[in-house]
Amino acid sequence: MALDKPYKDVPGTTIFDAEQSRLGYHLNQFCMSLMKAENRARFKANERAYLDEWPMTEEQKQAVLARDLNRCIAAGGNIYFLAKIGATDGKSFQQMAGSMTGMTEDEYRAMMVAGGRSPDGNRVVGEDGDAQAHRQPQGRAAQTHQGAA
Repeated sequence: MALDKPYKDVPGTTIFDAEQSRLGYHLNQFCMSLMKAENRARFKANERAYLDEWPMTEEQKQAVLARDLNRCIAAGGNIYFLAKIGATDGKSFQQMAGSMTGMTEDEYRAMMVAGGRSPDGNRVVGEDGDAQAHRQPQGRAAQTHQGAA
């Protein structure tokens, strides 16, 4: 019997529950391997070869290679484990979080200092708030990226 998951209706949020944990087990184990300097060096020397040592799905590997943290989370990644990828790349957690919203680091910092996103329009999927899927990604960084596409 499937569990009722009312939190699936929170826009812009993936809850790391038991199902996500099972889905991302190998992805998260890969991330934890980056705690060791020799593994970080091996990964940076040949990312694809290092990823191929892990029994991850192709989608998970492609998400890592693209540094698409939102895809990694959808594929079972836990942000605290995924932070190891950012650290390997010399990125701060703030830079990583900004990239997940399509904002520059400065835009993300300003949003958080101002209190974060408003809950108005973001309580359930289908409302019209800035965290809703039809409004993502947002910010100058995303607009610059979309303009280049």
